[in-house]
Amino acid sequence: MVLAKTDRDFFLFSARKSDGPPHVGKLTWEAALSRAKSAQWRADHVKQVTALMKLFNSPVAFSATSEDTDRKCDQLIPSPSGVGQSWTWTVRDPSEGLAGIFWRNFYGPPFLEMFGDRLNAIPETQRRTVADGIVLVEPYALPTDAMTPAADAAEQQLREVLGPECFYDQVARTMPRRVPDLPHPGALSS
Repeated sequence: MVLAKTDRDFFLFSARKSDGPPHVGKLTWEAALSRAKSAQWRADHVKQVTALMKLFNSPVAFSATSEDTDRKCDQLIPSPSGVGQSWTWTVRDPSEGLAGIFWRNFYGPPFLEMFGDRLNAIPETQRRTVADGIVLVEPYALPTDAMTPAADAAEQQLREVLGPECFYDQVARTMPRRVPDLPHPGALSS
């Protein structure tokens, strides 16, 4: 995530619980939003995220502002008692599909297979191969462009091209109907 609230980088590691969802372990890297103004930082960021994806055999990574992440990954639902609301995820992990399109979307082999030729329909100004088996989809130039009408339109267009069934439906609050074929985490440790 790129944040406006910090001038330092922070790394947060969340391990997968043995009784939890299969792909819920994650690494969160938080950096100052102001850094994204630098073209050199943005170029280095692509290399660093790609290296982390390869190191952890990650099928997907995204980079976004905390506000954009919150609005796509978290939701408040009415309490069963009818009083108040409770917080939950839109999708818990990549095995459940994608929460949305963000500033930077790094798709590894399982997602490349799921999207197939649809990726080639994305303009080269928004799509590029950044490593063997990893494609970056970037709907707008800077994370600060997120949550603007132009950014929302660009994200919606990409969802339509890649297949809206691959993404959480924020309006209907329904899970993705198409998900990647991910190996079980136990198979990754060999």
